[in-house]
Amino acid sequence: MTNPSPLILPEDRQPVIIAARRTPICRANGVLKDVRAHELLAPVLQSLLRDAAVAPEAVEDVLVGNAVGGGGNVARLAALEAGLPVSVPGLTVDRQCGSGLDAIVLASRLVAAGGGGLYLAGGVESISTAPLRARTNSAGVPEFFSRAQFVPPGYGDPDMGQAAENVASRFGISRERQDAGALRSHQRALASEAAGLFDAEIVELPGVSGPDGPRTIRSDDGPRRGLTAAVLARFPPAFAAAGTVTAGNSCFDADGAAAVVITSVERARSLGARDGLLVRDTQTAGVDPELLGIGAAVAAARVLGRSRVTAAELGLVEFNEAFAAQTIACLDRLGIDPERANLDGGALALGHAYGASGAVLVTRLLAQARRTPVQGQLALALISIAGGMGTAALLEYRSLR
Repeated sequence: MTNPSPLILPEDRQPVIIAARRTPICRANGVLKDVRAHELLAPVLQSLLRDAAVAPEAVEDVLVGNAVGGGGNVARLAALEAGLPVSVPGLTVDRQCGSGLDAIVLASRLVAAGGGGLYLAGGVESISTAPLRARTNSAGVPEFFSRAQFVPPGYGDPDMGQAAENVASRFGISRERQDAGALRSHQRALASEAAGLFDAEIVELPGVSGPDGPRTIRSDDGPRRGLTAAVLARFPPAFAAAGTVTAGNSCFDADGAAAVVITSVERARSLGARDGLLVRDTQTAGVDPELLGIGAAVAAARVLGRSRVTAAELGLVEFNEAFAAQTIACLDRLGIDPERANLDGGALALGHAYGASGAVLVTRLLAQARRTPVQGQLALALISIAGGMGTAALLEYRSLR
């Protein structure tokens, strides 16, 4: 039994996450290809209100991360789609891959600032329905581009795959370790799915268009049953001729949404919440954009150092596995055995729904903490971000009764 730490803030300002839900995470341009971002998120918000026994009008604000959507404040759109009253506002956050976690971080800071507010916070991405992007050239003709510019040219602005190669090379992450990490992720995700460990966190999506009419999407579709070490070894380098990063040890693009209910400990108790994840500390850090994949480790090191917590004291760790190379490099740098992280598999198996992925990490941590409840158990969520950044959040499981 871990001895819980004293509350960092008074109960009326100590942030705590008391409910978390997500949609199935499905390959982009697959079964969810016709479901727009706000339509993915709305059922999650509705489920959270039911889970936490919260009246819709009691929500202070809805904070949502989104990376490649069409703008227009998807947080407000999703809130209204979910049936929240027009009095509840919405704010959309864009820190690319970190957007979902940063929305939760922002909500936690609003709670800590006082006022006893209750927030719905998380992220959503519909890569399938994201608008085409174009800029007008000097001749007035639109020129389409695949992604936004993240930093000025002088800093280097590598594509994500090349950035993963940079990390693998700089930190000596071998192809063998990357492939082993990818295989572990798929095997764990498949085992957890078979054991029903995702059931309590997934919100089913009914009425999704399919070739045979409307259907209900109930589960993730990324984990590959036939994947073996031999199969992974056959993948060629994907981003550099002599590289080690392949399609097999990289994530795939996905559609999905995830969100949490976050409020003060005092308010949570008044709602009858039995337990939750205290937000002990958060940090976002900037790093060399050429090595953007290491950003999560820098942010996490600052959080752990400031909180005087060692890697050995962490009970649960969720890292967004955009690439096996950066996952292993970050965990190595923090002194965390990769075997200890992502107990139910990560984005290498489940997919990377950009703006939602950081919120998926927190959803997973709450589910894992409740599965084997240990009072005072520490949990870490961390994610690396395009442009050379990383966000980390230190959480603590606590009974509220």
